[in-house]
Order: sequence, then C-alpha cells, then structure tokens
Amino acid sequence: MTGRALALLGSGEFQPWSEPVERWLMERSAKPGGRALVLPTAAAHEGDASFDAWGARGLEHFASLGIDAEVVPLKTRDDAHRIEIVERLDDASLVFFSGGNPARLAAILRETPFWRALVDAMRRGLPFAGCSAGVAFLTERTYDSDTTELDSVWAPGLGFVRDVLFAPHWDIVDMWVPGAGAFIVDSLPPGEMFVGMDEDTAMIGDGTSWQVVGRQKIHLFREGEWEIFAEGDAFELPLRFAE
Repeated sequence: MTGRALALLGSGEFQPWSEPVERWLMERSAKPGGRALVLPTAAAHEGDASFDAWGARGLEHFASLGIDAEVVPLKTRDDAHRIEIVERLDDASLVFFSGGNPARLAAILRETPFWRALVDAMRRGLPFAGCSAGVAFLTERTYDSDTTELDSVWAPGLGFVRDVLFAPHWDIVDMWVPGAGAFIVDSLPPGEMFVGMDEDTAMIGDGTSWQVVGRQKIHLFREGEWEIFAEGDAFELPLRFAE
C-alpha cells in the first residue's frame, strides 16, 4: 500500500493547525475535485448530539479551506452495509475519521462492505486521514476508551495495519490514567513497533516515508530503541497492511 496518502493525527481534528495536512492529502488525491467525507463514527455511541457536533466541526473546517465536504451518516454496523452509504466513496477526494472510542469504531467497520470498499478506494488513490480513535482502530489491538482500568483497556482492532500499535494523545495519557504510558509500552509483544502521536501533531506519508506536522512530536519505539521526531522531520516507517 505504499504510494498512498495517509495522515495519522494524535488529536486536534478540524483545527487550524492541521490545514497543511488536509491540503497535502487533497494534492495527492486521485479525485481532487470530489468531496471530503467526514466520518464521526467513533463518537456515534455518545448520541446524535455528539455525532452531529463533530460532523459540523468537520464541515466548517473544510469550508474554511475551500474544500467541499459532507458528513457520512455511518453510526452502526447496519449503516456500514447500506449501499447508499458505500456509494459515497465513489466520488470522494478523501476520507476523515474523527475521534471517539477506537474499539467501538473497529467493531462497527470490521468486515463490512463499507470498509472493503474503502480499502479498494485507497488502493486506487483515495487519501485516508484519521484522528485519535480514527488512528488507533486500524491496528490488531486497540483501546476501549470507555474504561479507565488498564487491565481491561485492550480490545480487538480492525487489523488493517499489522505488527504496530498506535497511541494518539501520547503526551497526556498519564494525565488520564497514571502509569498508562509505561503499561502500554510494556504490553508490546516481541517484534511489535509502537508509534505515539502527541496532541495537535500528525504524521503524513505513503505508508513507508513520513513527515511530521504539528506543534509536538511523534515517538517511535522499535527494536528496543526510542526515536523522536518533531515538525518538519522525515523518517522511514514501513507499515504492513492487511490485503
């Protein structure tokens, strides 16, 4: 899946700081004249008010950039099977999954027609952006953010990205749950890489080569060593995608 356009944000979706991220994605879209699809699906369990609020933020943000956008009403697994929702991908310029609960997002999308169509579209050049839960759900394991008990935090992820664990909000996880950072890194199985994304910080790239955008840092732990990258830094991280 190299050669694609991916943006992984630690937090801060639909804020002015991320304008370079969305513009970078649109420049690489196979269909630059289409719409940005905003998917607040990870917040759907919080109720329609939360879903609609995130959708409205997304529309306002893209409008400020002069980019046409629409909110995709995908809230349940049933929605992910509806042909009229799947067809929204046909003319899209990019997809953007905002935050919420990554375990719930993975459960909604796993092995659905919408997700299969999205993977096919990404192969054809549809850029993908995810923020917070919209990043964390991609891996084999993810987090149930409805719990604050570390022993019960793990849940099945989507399994789209293999042999790596993403951790958005990395700079503040210990403020939420003391000791969470060490717990997460200590839980890595042998051979698994770790990527911590600080708030208001993104990594953009093609699945192999990446660059940092934002006010803080990207933290990479592999082969027992930490590497830390700040805005403008470039680094290599070949991800393995499930086909």
